[in-house]
Amino acid sequence: MPRDLADLPYAGRLEVMDGEPEYDTDYEYIHLDDRICPDLDAHGIRFSRSAFTAVEFTGGEFRQARFDEMLMRAVRWVGSDLGQSGWLDTELVDNALTGVELIGARLDRIRFTGCKFESVNFRAARLRDVTFTDCLLRGTDFGEAALSRVSFPGSRLEDIALNRTSFTDVDLRGARTLGLSGGIGAMRGAIISTGQLFDLAPAFALAAGIDVRDA
Repeated sequence: MPRDLADLPYAGRLEVMDGEPEYDTDYEYIHLDDRICPDLDAHGIRFSRSAFTAVEFTGGEFRQARFDEMLMRAVRWVGSDLGQSGWLDTELVDNALTGVELIGARLDRIRFTGCKFESVNFRAARLRDVTFTDCLLRGTDFGEAALSRVSFPGSRLEDIALNRTSFTDVDLRGARTLGLSGGIGAMRGAIISTGQLFDLAPAFALAAGIDVRDA
């Protein structure tokens, strides 16, 4: 089950942040709550053992930012640039990401629960030990990304791009829907169910250059 704020081992040390976070600054034990942060300049910012709740980031520059040992609950990201950002031991619950750039990002031991991804770009990112539970991923681009020990229990994948994606022990069996828009030939290393294999058979045949015709 996803954790609440009170479940965090550092909950008693959190302090509510009054002003806006500043770029290239280290923050620890910070609670950012019920805020709207438009066009925030947060390049190189670093958060650790902190929490975001009911926060909306509209636009903003978060390139090379760090998020370590965090809880993000009911956070909305719209058009934010999180390219080359680093994420470690962080849990995101009921987040919504729309038009977000995560190009070249590094995600290690991350849990997404009940999150919604619309037109999110993970191109050339690295995801390792990442779980998407009961999420919606629509129009998500994993092109040239490296996914290792990633799973999607209860999630819906729609219009997912996998061009030149690298899979290592990626478990797709728990996904409720598996809609791929391209790069199906890059699924070497993925684990799928028999039912998913039947669903994907036409796309596999097309990728292999096989013309399937019934008499």
